[in-house]
Amino acid sequence: MENINENDIRYKEAARRVKRIKNFYVFTFIYFAINLFILFLNYKGLEPGETIWKVEYFVLPFFWGIGLVGYALSVFLPEFILGNKWEEKKIKELMDKNK
Repeated sequence: MENINENDIRYKEAARRVKRIKNFYVFTFIYFAINLFILFLNYKGLEPGETIWKVEYFVLPFFWGIGLVGYALSVFLPEFILGNKWEEKKIKELMDKNK
């Protein structure tokens, strides 16, 4: 087994990625917990004959879910939008331009 050097760039990069994945899982749990709680409160406050299936009850989970999907793409597909390779390419381009 390979010795782990905490000063190694690969180690730091992996630790940063693990922290982002962990944060994603925490945010996902919070998303489901809060939205289920809000839906429960909305359901509990319904008048007799009303239904829970109204657009107004699902606007928050929908748009928050879009944000969560965007965050998931940035965590699990880091090259998806402006990833590390893009950064390196842009740095080299700007360095060559300033010569």
